[in-house]
Amino acid sequence: MARSKKAHTENEKCGPARLDKMLTEARAMTPWLAEGSSVPQQQIIRDFGKSRAKALKDIKERLPQRQRAGMPKHKKKREALPTLNYTKRGFRLKDGRLHLAGNIVLPVVWSRDLPAEPSSVRVYRDSVGHWYASFVVPAEVQPLPETGRLLGVDWGVKETATTTSDAHDLPHAEHGKRAMEKLTRYDRMMARRKPAKGQAASRGYREAKKLRAKAYQKVARQRQDTGRKWAKKVVTDHDAIAVEDFRPKFLAKTTMARKAADAAIGATKQALIEMGRKHGRDVRLVHPAHTTMDCASCGARTKHALPLSERTYTCTACGATSPRDKNSARVMLVRAGLAPAGVEGVRPPGVLLQEAA
Repeated sequence: MARSKKAHTENEKCGPARLDKMLTEARAMTPWLAEGSSVPQQQIIRDFGKSRAKALKDIKERLPQRQRAGMPKHKKKREALPTLNYTKRGFRLKDGRLHLAGNIVLPVVWSRDLPAEPSSVRVYRDSVGHWYASFVVPAEVQPLPETGRLLGVDWGVKETATTTSDAHDLPHAEHGKRAMEKLTRYDRMMARRKPAKGQAASRGYREAKKLRAKAYQKVARQRQDTGRKWAKKVVTDHDAIAVEDFRPKFLAKTTMARKAADAAIGATKQALIEMGRKHGRDVRLVHPAHTTMDCASCGARTKHALPLSERTYTCTACGATSPRDKNSARVMLVRAGLAPAGVEGVRPPGVLLQEAA
């Protein structure tokens, strides 16, 4: 990294090929570096090269600082979680065990069978101290039978997802709210046992930190499980889905920040996109601008934005009245070119889906 910074300051080229050559020289002079396999060390250089190239591109295009992560930085030893990437020549599977370069053999508890031959594997440790192996395999489409049904999805805070079908609405699960008492307790334990600056952490502090990490991990897994189960139900029951391309990042600066984070809108949206891709469904992202101001029936737009306290949408042009979020969900279908024939999003047989504008 130091050599890369110097090359950037002196406007000198220093790509992964040159860093690989420097790694070979360093391994010849440094015994502890030579003891480890060169495969994960080279992959670290590749990852560093990608992040550096992206940072240089952002700087060249003069993107605002808030839109880029900046140049790669050193991670602190005690704050960085270990992760190692192995390409195909750096690992193999034999008798249910993972053999890594450097004569390392790991017993693996398989969550499921691999659908194809993996091309790479990432071995990493999470904040609780558990080790995982993540394999990269080709994606296989598992098509589901056609249903002839369409669905519009609008994201929110009171309800995580409001759809054009009442049976597929996703209420706010509030996993974080239910775990708040336990999380607050562990935060106080850590605050009482926090070591002074320059001193090593006590055993009690490390135990409290681990308990808090376990509680946060449980909440994260609950949110992920809720999102995946809902996404599977939606994808199974509908052929095409119009989803609001909502980015909840701006909510972090509002009074709804905690509730919005607990709703996990971004993770749920990503689960729906991935599930649709897995089962060959048509998932279309719709720009969220003015979706609360447009009428799903006639397309007219109100002259002013509706306040959050106003939960009923009334069109001044055609007089249509409906719940605000339900109207927005139907607007998603209209904008995606999937305007339904009825409220539930059922199309007459033989009607082809139009391409989104």
